[in-house]
Amino acid sequence: MSTILADFNTMDFVLPTELEASTPPEARGLTRDQVRLMVSHYETDQIIHAQFYNLPQFLRAGDVLAINTSGTLNAALRVQREDMTPLELHISTHLPADLWLVEARAIDGKSTQPFYDIRDGEVLILPDGGRAILHTPYARQRVAGTPPRLWVASLQLPLPLNQYLDRYGFPIRYNYVRESYPATYYQTIYVTEMGSAEMPSAGRAFTPELLAGLVANGVQIAPLILHTGVSSLESHEPPYEEYYRVPSTTAQVINAASQAGRRIIAVGTTVVRALETVATGDGLVHPGEGWTELVITPERGISIVNGLLTGFHEPRASHLAMLESLTGKAHLQITYRAALRERYLWHEFGDLHLILP
Repeated sequence: MSTILADFNTMDFVLPTELEASTPPEARGLTRDQVRLMVSHYETDQIIHAQFYNLPQFLRAGDVLAINTSGTLNAALRVQREDMTPLELHISTHLPADLWLVEARAIDGKSTQPFYDIRDGEVLILPDGGRAILHTPYARQRVAGTPPRLWVASLQLPLPLNQYLDRYGFPIRYNYVRESYPATYYQTIYVTEMGSAEMPSAGRAFTPELLAGLVANGVQIAPLILHTGVSSLESHEPPYEEYYRVPSTTAQVINAASQAGRRIIAVGTTVVRALETVATGDGLVHPGEGWTELVITPERGISIVNGLLTGFHEPRASHLAMLESLTGKAHLQITYRAALRERYLWHEFGDLHLILP
């Protein structure tokens, strides 16, 4: 068993490898909603340990669950350089002018590592005659002193993107996931539109029965879109621009709940980013769409949601600053100590944390 080391003044800790969820719950003999759920109240520091199927016990009529209905693409492709060197290409974020952010990765057995030896203008050969032209590094994402990881690219494909990725792509997975799993394992039950490079995983544990039961109990569901790009496990970079859309009906539900003093609970950090992007400054939101590169810190604060359902985040991850904005540092420290002590599982196939006032 790994030793747990932590400096919670900076939310830096060692995550034991056995706490990295390497398989989906279904492969462990569980249903989606049988993952564990930590419920913490940041106003009292109370912590409750439960299962996700217990979620209705912690929500009440009038609560709003804001969800991200973006679906996960088969965003990884096996490609070749012009010298026939094999690589894996991760298709990340669709930009204006039909450009894309992409990441090239070196193949290392069953896993991959960042690949930095890319030249401006390099052409990668994709399946069935497709091509990716890597124009320039994505400058706004770079950390000083590090080589570029993301590139602005053009894609030339023989089919529409979604059809092409369905035929030739596969889900992005990182080293802690040792085996390949079908694309269905990377989708939430409430997908309305494909577009994420990686799963908005906070909503993965919902089942149709659980969601229907919440609605029957008076919990309101407010959908929006934020298409997630590739994550930043290697360098813990801040978030970069991602496409979002907050429809008018969702803005109306959020505003009515806010004015009535009801709880607004974001299912995932992506939802917080989208809602804060369209916040008006007085606790309300307006409809909107575009690309957001908003970084939420304790200095900036959170003005819309007062609850959050999320997974457990990597040491030093930028998402921890968002959580601290909601809970305060002391409560966040308490909950992460408890998560490590009680052996909760991390990552997209892991356990969940419901943060409430």
